[in-house]
Amino acid sequence: MTYNIVTQSNESTVVAEYTSGSVRSEAFQSEAALEKEFIDLLQTQGYEYLPIHTEADLIANLRKQLEALNGIQFTDDEWRRFFSEHIANTNDGIVEKTRKLQEGDSRINFKRDDGLTKNIALINKADIHANRLQVINQYENNAGTYKNRYDVTVLVNGLPLVHIELKRRGVAIREAFNQINRYQRDSFWAGSGLFEYVQIFVISNGTNTKYYSNTTRDSHIRDAKKAQSAKKQKTSNSFEFTSFWADANNRVIPDLIDFTKTFFSKHTLLNILTKYCVFSSENMLLVMRPYQIAATEKILNKIEISNNYKQYGTINGGGYIWHTTGSGKTLTSFKTAQLATALPYIDKVLFVVDRKDLDYQTMKEYDRFQKGAANSNTSTAVLKKQLEDANARIIITTIQKLDVFIKKYKGHPVFEKHVVIIFDECHRSQFGDMHVAITKSFKKYHLFGFTGTPIFAVNANTGTKHADLKTTEQVFGAKLHTYTIVNAINDKNVLPFRIDYIKTMEQEPDIDDKQVADIDREKAFNAPKRIREIVAYILENFNRKTYRNEKSYSFNALTNIAEVAAAKDAKAVEEIKQKLRLSGFNSIFCISSIEAAKLYYNEFRRQMNENQSRKLKIATIFSYAANEEEGDGLLGEENSEDTSALDSTSRDFLESAIRDYNEMFRTNYDTSSENSRIIIKIFRSA
Repeated sequence: MTYNIVTQSNESTVVAEYTSGSVRSEAFQSEAALEKEFIDLLQTQGYEYLPIHTEADLIANLRKQLEALNGIQFTDDEWRRFFSEHIANTNDGIVEKTRKLQEGDSRINFKRDDGLTKNIALINKADIHANRLQVINQYENNAGTYKNRYDVTVLVNGLPLVHIELKRRGVAIREAFNQINRYQRDSFWAGSGLFEYVQIFVISNGTNTKYYSNTTRDSHIRDAKKAQSAKKQKTSNSFEFTSFWADANNRVIPDLIDFTKTFFSKHTLLNILTKYCVFSSENMLLVMRPYQIAATEKILNKIEISNNYKQYGTINGGGYIWHTTGSGKTLTSFKTAQLATALPYIDKVLFVVDRKDLDYQTMKEYDRFQKGAANSNTSTAVLKKQLEDANARIIITTIQKLDVFIKKYKGHPVFEKHVVIIFDECHRSQFGDMHVAITKSFKKYHLFGFTGTPIFAVNANTGTKHADLKTTEQVFGAKLHTYTIVNAINDKNVLPFRIDYIKTMEQEPDIDDKQVADIDREKAFNAPKRIREIVAYILENFNRKTYRNEKSYSFNALTNIAEVAAAKDAKAVEEIKQKLRLSGFNSIFCISSIEAAKLYYNEFRRQMNENQSRKLKIATIFSYAANEEEGDGLLGEENSEDTSALDSTSRDFLESAIRDYNEMFRTNYDTSSENSRIIIKIFRSA
């Protein structure tokens, strides 16, 4: 049966909320039955089923589809040349074929028999519904190392771009993953190598369904070989980089039937293939996850709507994205910036970070996604040139440089341009001033924020001078999308937490809410007894919590026996043991304030001096000087490392901490101006 799609809309790629209404088979369902059910469902969604099982038929269909897409008719000689030179070139592998599809508009310049050049599109990215989707199954490849027969493949304009491997319900989904690995090794490359065009793999056992890119395994193998040549153990598994599909509320859609109705919706699949893949400069194909796509589209929709209703330049023209740290916010922001610059009325996209090291880090990430796509700057003068350059569409800069530019170049023409400004984790106290400066200077702006730690009324700083800019929503506008740490842990996108609750304060009997509210929290949390007990607990449990000394090696086998024999007392032996502690995890101890950091550091030092067997390497890190503007109005060194701004108490403490560092690592640093840069970099990396 053939189903014709009457109309197709530009609905969101990720469904807002999915409720399953499918009836599941309660009886045993074979792999063949699951495959048939899957193909039948694809047909109801507008896919054309083809009984293609050989390469000759696959190539004949490819020719027919490319002719229809491009409105041409190849002569037999033209098709032979085009196919052998551009489609099945023996010098092209997965990387080259992926580049043809992902970079630019996927058009190939082809010289026809009459001498005229024709641009031949492999996929239409401008009008995704001009592409034709077909489905085949049980395709036989007999040209490889071993004979293989593939389950289900989706053809886009005749090219196999999505491959699905199925296992019956009850069989581990990893079996389908391993089977694709065998196909990639044994036969995808064989014959004309058309299956090396596959961009996305889908694996399912009916109950659980996941997807991943074509380079997931390929890059894993290359990394493993590099590690092997360097004689290093590689522990990552490419299966861990497979992803579940979900709706915009982050509800996972694992069942194959539900997955097919959403992920394999023609609009969704074609959008993912043409918009939401990034082929990086490292030859990695990154397929975005559903929450990343949803967030990107929420921002783009907000820009479109606020532009239509002339709400730019207001809080209604922006919003914020709450995505947890480690969930890939940089990729989301990059794709957002890339697609926003494609809007005809947007002149610039500014991605603003809070520090110069984040500026450099973000630029490296953007360059990894697409070399030269964004522009960074080393000074406010360079930022000015970029803002005046019509070709510099995406600009990465720091909040400090942008602040100086606004103050120094009042009335600059860029303030009349239509701009999108995206802030990354910007919740410092100076943002209130920065927000006011932006809203007063730029006339047509859309302000968006990415954050993993939004500020709500309950945790807002009541001491800010901008009473109306205390929360994230007051600064950026409405929350557009959420992906919390709980979502990320459930999806296995970040490592889970192991939380132990240790009692550090005695509870007062019969205390009411009013008395709780009146407690000086800073004084309570920094109480000497509490700090003393927390430090004692850390020193006592550090080895166990960080999995040190997990392997039981003989002490004599690990140390120099003569050195032990020469040690006269237990203290000397203990010092030798400390040198031989087996590696484990390190740890970060987060404190609420600089004053608290000083108290804890001194307590660690005191307790370790009293008990040498618990001695750890401790370093303290904190920002001690504001980012100040230099006298000439141009920003000098961001996050200045000049120690002259320190008060005597802070400088004495820092000198003391550096003395500890010098003793520990046999160095000779201090807080003098010539050494300050080196000192801070040491403490940042400690």
